Amino acid sequence: MSAAPFLVDSHCHLQYLEPEARSSAIDRARERGVEGFLVPATQLDQAEDLLALCRSQENVWCALGVHPHEAATWRAEDSARLRALLADPKVVAVGECGLDFFYDHAPRDVQEEALRAQWRLAVELDLPAIVHNRDSNERMLAILAEPEFATLRADFHSFAGGRAMAETVVAHGGMLGMSGMITFPKADNVREVIAGTPRDRFLVETDTPYLAPV
Repeated sequence: MSAAPFLVDSHCHLQYLEPEARSSAIDRARERGVEGFLVPATQLDQAEDLLALCRSQENVWCALGVHPHEAATWRAEDSARLRALLADPKVVAVGECGLDFFYDHAPRDVQEEALRAQWRLAVELDLPAIVHNRDSNERMLAILAEPEFATLRADFHSFAGGRAMAETVVAHGGMLGMSGMITFPKADNVREVIAGTPRDRFLVETDTPYLAPV
């Protein structure tokens, strides 16, 4: 008889809960069978807070990086800063990084610069990257296809890119994060991806406190 799976919430922004609410949220999730938690940063200044959270809880890890909404804060010297932070054993991925052409909170060329810098670190250090992608499929796939990212291991979180993009990401060795979005009435494209993709290419996530199921 095989052992029960170790269930991990692969993307939960516990940093956006009040400090006293974080432990209770983790406890409630554990009561429901969730045993591990991965908390992605959205800006480098969150690193100290996230590392303290991870050290205070068993089976809680973090990713460190800069979200596309915050890409305008990225500076050339941040590569060295992030490389040093990624040496901590509680940091298991780079991110959340990516492109967001829906909100465009940072210029698109600036988003791409920050993304490439973080992906280079992920490749160099052999860490996975947690990828945010919204309304940017064409550019995201073009960057993913660049030779320097041939060995990148990426989790495309809260995936909504459609069947063709899913096939490309999976062929590249990537994973697809699935959230409460699968219950949204207009998310037929996500459900189509689930129906046509091997189960071992999926990660489960809540994106807490966002994307609660319908």
